[in-house]
Amino acid sequence: MDEPKILSVKDFLALVNDTLAMIPSEAFVIEGEVSDFKISQGKWINFDLKDESVDMKVPCFTTIYKLGIPIQSGMRVRARGNARVFERFGKFSLNVDEVIPVGEGALQKAYLELKKKLTAEGIFDVRRKRLVPQFPERIGLITSKEAAAYGDFMRLLGNRMGGLTVIHADCHVQGQHAVSEILGAFQSLAALPESERPQVIVLTRGGGSLEDLHAFNDERVVRAVFSSSIPVIVGVGHERDESLCDFAADVRASTPSNAAELLVQSRSELLRLVHISEDRMWYGMSERIRKYNNRIERSLQVFDHAISRTSHGIHDTIMRFTNSFDRYRLSVVQTRDHIERRERAVMTLFESSVMQVRAKVDGLARLIKNVDPTLVLARGYSIIRKNGELVRSASALAPGDAFSVQLSQGTLDAEVIGKRRQERLL
Repeated sequence: MDEPKILSVKDFLALVNDTLAMIPSEAFVIEGEVSDFKISQGKWINFDLKDESVDMKVPCFTTIYKLGIPIQSGMRVRARGNARVFERFGKFSLNVDEVIPVGEGALQKAYLELKKKLTAEGIFDVRRKRLVPQFPERIGLITSKEAAAYGDFMRLLGNRMGGLTVIHADCHVQGQHAVSEILGAFQSLAALPESERPQVIVLTRGGGSLEDLHAFNDERVVRAVFSSSIPVIVGVGHERDESLCDFAADVRASTPSNAAELLVQSRSELLRLVHISEDRMWYGMSERIRKYNNRIERSLQVFDHAISRTSHGIHDTIMRFTNSFDRYRLSVVQTRDHIERRERAVMTLFESSVMQVRAKVDGLARLIKNVDPTLVLARGYSIIRKNGELVRSASALAPGDAFSVQLSQGTLDAEVIGKRRQERLL
C-alpha cells in the first residue's frame, strides 16, 4: 500500500474545490425548501436548502444582485450554481447563480412580493410612462424566433403596415438562459448607432404558466424594461396573463398580436383617418376662408368709407384752397392795380411838381436874370460908388467928391463938378 500523500490544509481545500468544480453547474439543479434565509449588509444572502423527508441541508450563498426574485423561508425553489468550500471558514456552500420558485404557490408568493417591492419603488408608476412613436420606422423585437409569438407579431405587422425595419434580437424566453439573453438583447439594441437604433422595443412571447413566464417576472428583466432608454411595449401570453414586465412597460399589450396592433395602425384605418382628416381640414379651411372673406369684406367697407371720407376731405380742402387762392390772386391783382394807380398818381404828381418847380425855377431864373446888374448895366445903366458905397442919390455927393462909375464894359473914376435937378428919364 502506498504511503498517503501529506497535504497542507490549503492544498487539501484547493484539491476539494478543484474536484467540486468538475461538477457542471448547467447539468444539475437542486430543488428544496428554503430555510434560515438571511440578508447581511444589504447585499449578502445566506440560506439553506433542505429536503422535507430527511434531515439534510445544503448551505447556499448568493448576492442580492443575482437573486432575480424575492424568496423567503418555507418556499420551495430550484437553485443552480457551483459548490465549493470557503477556505477561511472551512464551510461547504453552493454559490447560487439562479433561484426559481417551484410550484404555483411559491411562484405566486414570489411574484406578489416582488410586485409589492417594485411598486413601492415607483417602477410601475403610470406617470413615468412614455409615448411610443406614432409611426415608427425601426422596431426592436425581443423574442424567440421559434416562438409562435414571433410569427403572429410579424404576420400582423406586415398585414397592417409594410416597409418597416424590424431588428430581431433572438433569445430564449423560457428556461435558464432566458433572463441573461433578454438582458443582453436590451443592451445590444441600446448600443446600436443612433441611425440604426430602434425607435421602440417590443418584448413578447406566447402564453404559459407562471413558471413558464418566470423570466418576465425576474427583477433584473423588469428593471431592464424600466430603465430602457427606448420606449418598450410588452406583450406576454394571453389577456389573463400579467407579468411584472407588463406593469413596467410604457405600453402593455394583451397578446403578441395586440402588440403589433398597438404599434402600427392598419393601412385601411390610416386611409380612413386620412379621409376624415381631409374632410375636417377642408371644412376647417372653408370655414376659415369664409371668416377671412367676411373680415376682408368688412375691412374693405371700412376702407372704402375711410377713402370716401378722406376724398371728401381732400376735395373740400382743394376747394377751400382754390377759393383762397382765387381770393389771394384777386387781392394780388387789386393790389397790383392799386399800386399801378398809385404809381401813376405819384408820377403825375411828381411830374406836376417837377413842372411847377421847373416853372418856379424858370421864373426865378427870369427874375434873377432881370435883376442881374450886368444886364442892367448892359442896357446903359451904371453903378456909382463912393468909397465903395453905392450912391443912390445926387445929394450923397458934393462938388469935388471923387466917385467911381461902373459901366457894362469897365469902370470910370470921376469927380463931381456940379449938380442939377432931377430930370425925367422917359
